Amino acid sequence: MIYESFEHVLGQIRGFRQPKRVVLAGGEDEYGLEAVFAAQKRGIVYPVIVGDKGRIGELVREGGYAEEPHTIVHSPAGVNPSRTAVDIINSGDADFLMKGLIETKDFLKPVVDRANGLNTGGIISHFGLAEVPNYPKLIGITDGGVIINPTVDEKRRIIRNAVDTLRRMGYERPKVALLCAVETVNPKMQETVDAAELVSMWEAGKIPDCDLAGPLSYDLALDRESARIKGVDCPWCGDFDMLIAPQLVTGNVLMKSWANTAGGKLGGIIVGARVPIVLASRSTDFQGKMCSLILAAACCRENTYTDEKEG
Repeated sequence: MIYESFEHVLGQIRGFRQPKRVVLAGGEDEYGLEAVFAAQKRGIVYPVIVGDKGRIGELVREGGYAEEPHTIVHSPAGVNPSRTAVDIINSGDADFLMKGLIETKDFLKPVVDRANGLNTGGIISHFGLAEVPNYPKLIGITDGGVIINPTVDEKRRIIRNAVDTLRRMGYERPKVALLCAVETVNPKMQETVDAAELVSMWEAGKIPDCDLAGPLSYDLALDRESARIKGVDCPWCGDFDMLIAPQLVTGNVLMKSWANTAGGKLGGIIVGARVPIVLASRSTDFQGKMCSLILAAACCRENTYTDEKEG
């Protein structure tokens, strides 16, 4: 399965037996409610909203959503609504999480606590998926939001999270590029050394279920003709599904460039936990939230990627 656009992904979601259930932690959030109810009308999700029941009810009525199917779960004062949301996930009554009007540290605290069952023992990372002009299909980018300056082993785990996510969406063997500024290994550029080591791991079977290449510059990864001109013999140039950023700042700037100045559509989720997590910032526009919900819903399938438990 290769997706050309978010509408293509949406078509697959509508083929599910029923909409995926998103649990919005901190549901006293008019923008979060706008997003989940808009997604509900498009057949993407069923909203489960956690927080102060009275206040949420007011916002639901004010927004004109009262007649739409949804569930409100009261979280009393002094109780972290994210903990209540995690309990709902663990009970089997929701499929993925979304941050509402709650501090990020409070939202993530119950998620990363291994006692609550969502932390699978690996690492969590940010997974972005974009629809950008002049590229024939959706392109992924990681990690642009969680791990600031990953080690080579953390990069291996980030790649595994990304491959797992794409395979949940239906990709059989994702093509993954290790982004650098140049295509040759330079000891003064640690990211190129890391890329060569990661390719060696892949060749040894330690990064399975994907095709991996690097170091590669951005232009070569996304344009076959540029690779031909520079004499780079890589069969996947111009056809990659996923880009691995060398550090957070590269991934973050690239995502924002796509969304804010290149006319692209971008969705982003946190992966590596047992369920997808939508962690959109308050500044994320409506389209970004909608794409993130589409992405998270598409990932709610049986895990097809097996891995040893990592500490």
